[in-house]
Amino acid sequence: MKPAVPGPCVLVIFGASGDLTRRKIIPALYDLYQRGQLPPRFAILGVSRSAMSDEAFRDRLREWSARLAKQHSDDAWRQFARHVHYCAADATQAEAFASISASIETVGSKHECGANVLFYLSVAPQLYISIIDNLAQSGLVTEGKRWCSINRDETPWQRIIVEKPFGVDLESARTLNRALGRTFEEESIYRIDHYLGKELVQNLLVLRFANTIFEPLWNRRYIDHVQITAAEAVGVESRGDFYDKAGAIRDMIQSHLLQVLALVAMEPPGRYQDVPIRREKIKVTEAIRVVCASEARDRCAMGQYGAGPKSEQAYRQSKGVAPDSEMETFAAIRFDIDNWRWSGVPFFVRTGKAMARKLTEVVLTFRQPPIDLFAALSEAHVACGNRPPNRLIINIQPDEGISLRFEGKVPGEMRIESIKLDFDYAARFGGEPIEAYGPLILDAMRGDQTLFKHRDEVEGAWSAVMPFLDPSLRRGIAGNYAAGSWGPRESEVLLAKSGCAWHNPSIEETR
Repeated sequence: MKPAVPGPCVLVIFGASGDLTRRKIIPALYDLYQRGQLPPRFAILGVSRSAMSDEAFRDRLREWSARLAKQHSDDAWRQFARHVHYCAADATQAEAFASISASIETVGSKHECGANVLFYLSVAPQLYISIIDNLAQSGLVTEGKRWCSINRDETPWQRIIVEKPFGVDLESARTLNRALGRTFEEESIYRIDHYLGKELVQNLLVLRFANTIFEPLWNRRYIDHVQITAAEAVGVESRGDFYDKAGAIRDMIQSHLLQVLALVAMEPPGRYQDVPIRREKIKVTEAIRVVCASEARDRCAMGQYGAGPKSEQAYRQSKGVAPDSEMETFAAIRFDIDNWRWSGVPFFVRTGKAMARKLTEVVLTFRQPPIDLFAALSEAHVACGNRPPNRLIINIQPDEGISLRFEGKVPGEMRIESIKLDFDYAARFGGEPIEAYGPLILDAMRGDQTLFKHRDEVEGAWSAVMPFLDPSLRRGIAGNYAAGSWGPRESEVLLAKSGCAWHNPSIEETR
């Protein structure tokens, strides 16, 4: 098992003046510090082109951390801020690494961190490869020497966290993987996906493999189909410039949602460790059927929101969006997994902006009983001819929890109604889970890759979605669903082909 508290290290954040550092990374680290989960000897070194002193950098971060961290006190911030430093440098330029290396050595020595370094690429994706290549040339990464050491575990390590998007297609993802592989061993590369840091995503493995009541039913014999939904109530807001180049498939399905699918569909690992778990997830992504262009049209539904009844402006009216854009803001795709466990079971994955409500969930719908035992009873006494099937819902966010629906008899009469067993995460365990970035960064410090993607997972996911990135599939989609709805009519048709229907809960419905 990996240690609860990692060993000493210097965390180097490239792109430290950016939004992700202010809003997510530093508030999460600050929370970890207050919980005593960071190592006693650690340092954070922000690297960015903006000229700034350590104090100015800390002051900029303080405002956001006070607002976004789960708890805040002036004293706790002062103690945490002593570990935070800044280096003004352009990491895309090789000559800048002399000052970066000197700063790493200085702050590492000051806080007695030793020579362990965790690099974090919190920069624009087009800058990844130049920074990685400069790291290789700088001499800061000595990965190969660890394999030759008498005791590898006592040799200083260098690791790297890479933010999404991890490429824009299969070929660019392969290019980035090759660049990383020239500098770092695979065991030192941490492709981060903050969805995997969410409590209910991690709870999928516990639900499946710590409970004998579910795992025997988790297969094609008992499950009719699986739905994975990530719906957002808001539109693209100020992210129009980014979103109009990415779209729903690249932004959500290729990355977050296929990772959730892999956790739902994977085989039991031999043990709860990063290598066995990632090995089973790779098998899932390799088993996803890659369809041809003609099949893709019958297996997807694309949409772009128009104006809604609540005055939500149409996507094309958003800042940064081309007035004639045909980028999808909604995508629903049927994936098939060609293996022994899941053959014939459709996995429907959808995501969208400006939807009816915010919702991220996994819905497993079970098959109907092979015989309708109550069909012979008169309609006056029983209503079960077309009863809804049993259903397991895993709410990832909001209202984190799990519900199981089954059928029961109404007292005093022979009538059947649906009953729900419900587990509410907050009500049972209390408190709010820490921002997902915190536990993931902590795992990288520990050297635990369980919740990070292997290169084969990334490339397998891109292979699965490439047929659905054909621009012809998006032709004429502008305004084909109203903001505040559950998406275009075509998404309902997609499921109806398999005799299924989306789970579209009302605003008031929890699970």
